[in-house]
Amino acid sequence: MASAASSVAPRIKSGVAPLRAGEGASFLLRRLHSLSGIVPIGAFLLEHFISNYEAFKGPEAYGKQVAFLNSLPFVLGLEICFIWIPILYHGIYGIYIWWRGESNLAAYPWEGNWLYTTQRWTGIIAFIYMIQHTYYLRFTGVHLPTHPMQSFAKVQGEFQSPWMIAFYAVAIIAASAHFAYGIWLFCAKWGITTGERARRRLGYLCLVVALGLVALGAASMYGFLSRPYHPVDPDAPETIVMMR
Repeated sequence: MASAASSVAPRIKSGVAPLRAGEGASFLLRRLHSLSGIVPIGAFLLEHFISNYEAFKGPEAYGKQVAFLNSLPFVLGLEICFIWIPILYHGIYGIYIWWRGESNLAAYPWEGNWLYTTQRWTGIIAFIYMIQHTYYLRFTGVHLPTHPMQSFAKVQGEFQSPWMIAFYAVAIIAASAHFAYGIWLFCAKWGITTGERARRRLGYLCLVVALGLVALGAASMYGFLSRPYHPVDPDAPETIVMMR
């Protein structure tokens, strides 16, 4: 009787896929996806939040920061190789992983299940925001690489819509949370943190990182919203007088 009982496979509730070890190309692509989220995308995200914080100091400081970034040697090649291509790969393959993954929050309200679902949706929101943000700033209206001092006014133009203000706020929170939890996942997957205690401590650190990025993003938005709106003027000289 014991033998017959042991031969019956345990039943798994519907909606939960069995865990599978990575195999072949899939394993390599997932590792590359994990790595690209930290380098170079994570490094770019940190730089972008810090650069945008210059908006808190006013139009002139923000314009000078945009001018500096566009003055870097081989800037277009650097953007294509280390920003656009990695973001496209990370975003598209992330959507593929999300599409194939399964979560069941109603039947299995585990913390990890919630974090899994949140990570996927914050990634989708951040990816959509990056596409919209890049298209608007780089491919519409005044050309900012040649008119960097108009960058503050161009972003302010988006903030004339309450919907865009809300979209920016949600995107900042989503990108911050996605990157912070991505750090935790990266360290767990690559064997950097071993043991429950180490992972719990890293979780607290990642929470601080997420809150810090949200604070930087909020300060940037305040910089754009707290100053009088002046529409873009591509014929204006490339200098801006600080407005109080």
